Amino acid sequence: MTTIRKPRDLGADDLVFSHFSLSMHHPIEDRISAAAAAGFAGIGLYIGDYKRLVDSGFGPEQLRECLDEAGICLAEIEVLSAWGSPSKAAHHAEFSAIAWELADMFEPRYLQTTGPYECSVAEAARAWGDVCDQAADHGLTVGLEFLPFTNVFDAADALTIAQEADRPNGGVCADIWHHVRSRNDLDLMKAIPAELITGIQMSDGPLAPQLEDLRDDCLVNRLPPGEGEFDVDGFVSWLLEAGVDLPWSLEVCNAEGWAGPAAEHAARCANGMRAALARARA
Repeated sequence: MTTIRKPRDLGADDLVFSHFSLSMHHPIEDRISAAAAAGFAGIGLYIGDYKRLVDSGFGPEQLRECLDEAGICLAEIEVLSAWGSPSKAAHHAEFSAIAWELADMFEPRYLQTTGPYECSVAEAARAWGDVCDQAADHGLTVGLEFLPFTNVFDAADALTIAQEADRPNGGVCADIWHHVRSRNDLDLMKAIPAELITGIQMSDGPLAPQLEDLRDDCLVNRLPPGEGEFDVDGFVSWLLEAGVDLPWSLEVCNAEGWAGPAAEHAARCANGMRAALARARA
């Protein structure tokens, strides 16, 4: 019988299958099965999709049963994005409440957050710090993901907010796709203290965007590690050499991959990441 890893015990030898590596509403049973078959220790789950599942009658008991049967855990929650936007306060309150429920039921390690924010940087740091405080009450570590199509544009922007908020459970998500699409400057990433890297998201892709809209591009054109033009090995080596001991979340949003069997896409993601780790560790 497979021993299910506890989400908060996962480290640098473990892989997580991010929610958006498959289409947003991909069938949950197949999502879990594909991740397990590829050897992932856990999955990520988008709050909005969990809400859809519950509204359709698929509740936490069924989710627990599927995870237990597959021998994997719920490792991360995606995504709170309206913490700094008063105009979206109702959305933030609804998604926050669902996130805390998931955290209490499944004890995931990590909560992803993103911008944009509709206030000053100081006010954004206070608002994001409040999210970290609430998350801490539910045992969660929080990562702020920079997105080059928001005003949290690059690693420096995310680090500024995380440092000003100064929460022990809060830091920056090191996402290689957004690193390349924002500055593609590894020194900018290396400026993040290792203890402030709280999440990792891996993928690969062409150096030049394939679509004019960066948001659209990031949702359909990512590739498994080793199949594109990114310096995946350099990025992985930096994190390992810095002593970052976190699971590697594979966020490989790819329209072609979504169209085929989920198990094949999951296997390509896992195999590519394992190969990159092997090269870096060698």
